[in-house]
Amino acid sequence: MEPRKKLSIICFSGDFDKLVAAFTLASGSAAVNYEVNIFFTFWGLNAIKKKKGRVFTGKGFLARFFGFLMGGIDNVPLSRLNFCNISPKLMNYMMRKRNVASLKELIDASIAVGVKLYTCEMSMQILGLTINDFIPEVNKEVLGVAKFMEISQGGDRIFI
Repeated sequence: MEPRKKLSIICFSGDFDKLVAAFTLASGSAAVNYEVNIFFTFWGLNAIKKKKGRVFTGKGFLARFFGFLMGGIDNVPLSRLNFCNISPKLMNYMMRKRNVASLKELIDASIAVGVKLYTCEMSMQILGLTINDFIPEVNKEVLGVAKFMEISQGGDRIFI
C-alpha cells in the first residue's frame, strides 16, 4: 500500500489572495487524501483569529497595536492594488458572481476535510497572543520550527 502523501504549508502572508491560494491548495489536497498541515506564522495568524474585525488583541501596548492593525480575517488586504481595502470586497464579489468559493468557505472546507492548523510559537510570543485568541479548530499544540519540520517531514512543503 502506498503511503499517504503529505503537504505542509507555511502561511506567512495575511494577504487575501495568498490566503485564498493557501486554503485552496489545502482543501483540494485534503479532498484527494493528502495529509495537510498549515503552519501559521506572523501575518498569516490573522486568518485564524477568533475575532474577525479590528480589535486590540495581545499582551502589551505594541502587541495590541499590531493586533488592531492586522484587523482580523474581515480586513485582510489584497497583496497588490488594494485601494484602501476596497479590492478584497471587489474580489469577493467577483468570486461569488463566478461561483468560486469565498475565503471563509475555503477555510471552512479545509477544516471539514481535516486540514490540521498550527500556530507558530515565536510569532505568538512576539505578538502577545495565546492559543485562546484563535478559532477552536486550531491545534492546541503550539509549534516551534523544529516540531513543524518533524510533522511535515516526508512531504512537500510550500511557503505562502
